Amino acid sequence: MAVTPVGNPYVESSDLVANYPGASEALAERIDIVGVNPFADAAARDAAIPSPVQGQMCSLNDDNKGYRYDGSAWVLFSGAGDANFTNAATGTYTDGGIDYKYITFTGSGSLVVDQAGFADILVIGGGGGGGAGRAGGGGAGFAHITSGYLAVGTHSVIVGAGGAGSTSIAANGANGLSSTLVSFIGVGGGGGGSGNQLNRNGNPGSSGGGGGSDSGVGGAVISFNGQGNTGGNASATNSGQGGGGGGAGAVGANAAADGGAGGAGASSSITGSAVTGGGGGGGGGSPTGGAGGAGGGAAGGSGANAGAAGTVNTGGGGGGGGSSSSNGGAGGSGIVIVRVVV
Repeated sequence: MAVTPVGNPYVESSDLVANYPGASEALAERIDIVGVNPFADAAARDAAIPSPVQGQMCSLNDDNKGYRYDGSAWVLFSGAGDANFTNAATGTYTDGGIDYKYITFTGSGSLVVDQAGFADILVIGGGGGGGAGRAGGGGAGFAHITSGYLAVGTHSVIVGAGGAGSTSIAANGANGLSSTLVSFIGVGGGGGGSGNQLNRNGNPGSSGGGGGSDSGVGGAVISFNGQGNTGGNASATNSGQGGGGGGAGAVGANAAADGGAGGAGASSSITGSAVTGGGGGGGGGSPTGGAGGAGGGAAGGSGANAGAAGTVNTGGGGGGGGSSSSNGGAGGSGIVIVRVVV
């Protein structure tokens, strides 16, 4: 009896009739391994297949899902339900009659998933740093994923740091770093432009940094799932005020007599309470800096004051410096939150 290149047996003309019983048994056994055989439930499957082999598949009628044996356990490969993690939960709550647990990562770590399936995931990147001399940082990317698929395994979680604020009008604020979990990404926010002709435009990012004086243009949005908004423009005078950094929920304000306000962030109820982040940093100005955007955005410096720092674990942008000799504030670090049904 011959076999195909992938090992499936078949009867050929040279096989004798006396060999047919053995050939038929080999075919049936191969179908047991490679076919998706139905069973009433897991107990019926385990009774019929006491010693499964890696790669063997089946379906269960009680949950209408398909399973594959990975060498040590039966795991879902279709019709996945809710994921489960084995890390200690940060909290639990009930909403609409459904019980949830969630885990919050304020720093990088690992998520251990023992049951593949779907989860709700919030990924916020680090906020952009403010520019020196009247400019705002950008709010970070705010990615809220509903029913994101998580496979069984230990998954690295990276929480992006906020970008450093500029200490010289010759350099923009630094972009925030991205936060990631598997393929889910919250892109870092753009740094604010500084008060120098060569460095006055805000950096692009998940939300763009505000433009620096004078006439600096707000940074653009990096095209990644539309996570944020553009930064605001600086005013056009030599004593121009810095534009506000873009936020996850709104554009940064253009500067006028004062520094532009940072754009508002966005909000999620993934923990059962509002989690707001991705606010843009305010542009620096004299006499008054712009307000930070809701969601961790920092206020811009007023007069000779430096821009404030974005709030930790919100992805808020840093505020721009208030004068040509004032530093920008650092962006706030990001956060990653995962919620599953209990």
